[in-house]
Amino acid sequence: MQQTTSIVLKSLSILLGLFFLFTGFMKISPYISKELHRDLRKHYVKYAKAFPMASLFDIRVPSKWYRRIIGAIEVLCGGLMAGFPSPNGTLLCLMFLALYSQYMANDPFERLGPTLVFIFMLVGRLVIFFQSYRSNQAMKTFIFKTAIFVLLINTVCGWRHFWKGRKVDGNLGDPTHFHLKLGNGSEDLWFTQNLDHFQPLNRETWNQRYYINDEYYKPNGPIFLMIGGEGEATSKWMHKGAWIQYAKKFGALCFQLEHRFYGKSHPTSDLSTENLRFLSSEQALADLAYFIKRMNEKYKLTSNKWIAFGGSYPGSLAAWLREKYPHLVHGSISTSGPLLAKIDFYEYFEVVRDSLSTYKSCDCVTKVQQAIQQVDVLLKHMIGQRTLNEKFLLCDPIEKSIDNPLDIANLFEGLAGDFAGVVQYNKDNRDGNPVTIDDVCGIMCNQTIGVPVTRLAEVNKMILKENKQQCFDYKYDKMIDQMKNISWDSEVSEGGRQWTYQTCTEFGFYQTSDKPNLLFGDKFPADFFVKQCTDIYGDSFNFDALNGGIDRTNIIYGALKPETTNVLYIHGSIDPWHALGLTETNKNQRQPTIYIQGTAHCANMYEPNEKDFPQLKQAREAIVKYIEALLH
Repeated sequence: MQQTTSIVLKSLSILLGLFFLFTGFMKISPYISKELHRDLRKHYVKYAKAFPMASLFDIRVPSKWYRRIIGAIEVLCGGLMAGFPSPNGTLLCLMFLALYSQYMANDPFERLGPTLVFIFMLVGRLVIFFQSYRSNQAMKTFIFKTAIFVLLINTVCGWRHFWKGRKVDGNLGDPTHFHLKLGNGSEDLWFTQNLDHFQPLNRETWNQRYYINDEYYKPNGPIFLMIGGEGEATSKWMHKGAWIQYAKKFGALCFQLEHRFYGKSHPTSDLSTENLRFLSSEQALADLAYFIKRMNEKYKLTSNKWIAFGGSYPGSLAAWLREKYPHLVHGSISTSGPLLAKIDFYEYFEVVRDSLSTYKSCDCVTKVQQAIQQVDVLLKHMIGQRTLNEKFLLCDPIEKSIDNPLDIANLFEGLAGDFAGVVQYNKDNRDGNPVTIDDVCGIMCNQTIGVPVTRLAEVNKMILKENKQQCFDYKYDKMIDQMKNISWDSEVSEGGRQWTYQTCTEFGFYQTSDKPNLLFGDKFPADFFVKQCTDIYGDSFNFDALNGGIDRTNIIYGALKPETTNVLYIHGSIDPWHALGLTETNKNQRQPTIYIQGTAHCANMYEPNEKDFPQLKQAREAIVKYIEALLH
């Protein structure tokens, strides 16, 4: 219909435009027809006298210029008729003026008739134009609303903010949420890296992002290397964080290398399973080794000692880098790094439970358990299901998922994630991380809100609001479809697809409900997570393949019995990841540890704060002494 309207409009515009070009030219020049021109001159003498209000104000309108001006306007508007609505309105006004003049001059009807016809045609063209205009505007509005709807869908039912023990932007957050002016260490630099370090015949390369800050460097000073992890690297770490304080003290040159397949470091054209075979901790360690070698050459760093820093997964990499490349790295500070790979990481929620139990005002753990039990009961009844839809702001009605154990597992795992994320980052010193154990337990213990399940719903709403999400998306198939997106422009390219791949091939680390009497029921066992591997990446990513990959990881790196030196292992007691790391120094002091009571994931890596626990302040002092010992 819109196409037909457009054709009619163009045809009518061209015909009317040609007519007014003709009549306008006839009013100006006798070139086409002297007879017609003479006739028009004669009639315009009468029309000039009948010009509106000419007699009232005793105005004499020169007929020659009146005729020529009308003709010029008709020529101009006739030429513009096809493309613009304004000429249509102008010509319509001229036709009404002509009709008035002819009537006042007592012209016969045969002269008024054509004028009336062209008035009708111009009105018709105007109607068709505005019909087409409204149709186009409606289409633009539809497209705009559709875009907004898609954006809202991504926001409302977007990627889980905390999944598999990982925040959407990686486990190590920004050291500050304030905008930093560009300066030393803020510029994106690029390094030509090998795609595959273990196939000499593969000569493919790609550009890996890194940062450098030489503001505090003193000649022959140490080289500090911040290892990028399962999220985008940020130049903020080149200006803030505890390691920058250490750099000032020891006169260090600071580098940060972004992990392959994260942030802007794209080794391949997309995130297909075929391409993800180049994503592994071993390749990442080789990237670091090759980077160190090339930086030594570029900056003529001959006798400088390299110290690696990392938190969370990069904390593991920092320890393994010293283990695998001791000739390149003199020492490492490994914070919150898991060393033991395992499929069933049930200990995670044991630590979550223990951390919630530190809340003293009431028995927070029992309240959470009661709430989860009440959710389970409500799921069994239609009225209860509707209550859950409303209270927990579910994106999709739960009634349709009652017989789908995967959706139910995802629901409970999501509720568990609300608390896990809070515990893992509780008071970790990063800016903009306000939700704490005190906040969630304060709600769970507040009887004025209602029964435990209602309080749990309030916690869920608070977490959704904190993460700018308007509803709780628990649908398993929707999650899998998101995870199958291989584009670098997709939401999961922020790290979700890549990190999940690493868990499915190297680490496991699945925070399950397999241990009896855990907080969040028993609906998300290890099989639930292994199935995700299969559904996302293919049938070959099954339990046997994962189990073999985990065995290989523990054999390569030594799990909780690493044979390495010059690595300081740091963990916080609140952080659930400490269950897979070293927390006690062995008898021969070869693997020194710092276990900080009351602190969470990577807390010691952020800027010192006047509210730091005494144990955290002591840990910072111990880290400085350890670095000092490494360098002397």
